[in-house]
Amino acid sequence: MVATDHLSTTLSALADPTRRAILQRLASGDATVNELAEPYDVTVQAVSKHLKVLEDAGLVSRSREAQRRPVHLEAEVFDLMTKWIERYRRQAEERYRRLDDVLRSMPEHVRPLPPSPTVMPTQTGEPR
Repeated sequence: MVATDHLSTTLSALADPTRRAILQRLASGDATVNELAEPYDVTVQAVSKHLKVLEDAGLVSRSREAQRRPVHLEAEVFDLMTKWIERYRRQAEERYRRLDDVLRSMPEHVRPLPPSPTVMPTQTGEPR
């Protein structure tokens, strides 16, 4: 499936643990591709491919400083993702709050009981 919207592209880029580790490293400061490749048992080319995915998602950018091409973390994208996640967290909390209200309003004798252990039938179909 091809990611067409920005959020899908971003989440897809974050699905890979190596890319998340690269972002974690960049959170402490800019780094070159060689510096980012050092801790991994992969080629600089492989790290460059990961960076291309992160760059396409808007999570990193590259600049040129003389002979260096540092990679920079673009933190604003995380703000957009946080807002998206926060919206759904608030909705879930509201649903739980309403459920708590309903359960509190129920008389004690009507409240649901905790689930009982499941009785597994034997091979003959009889309960154990």
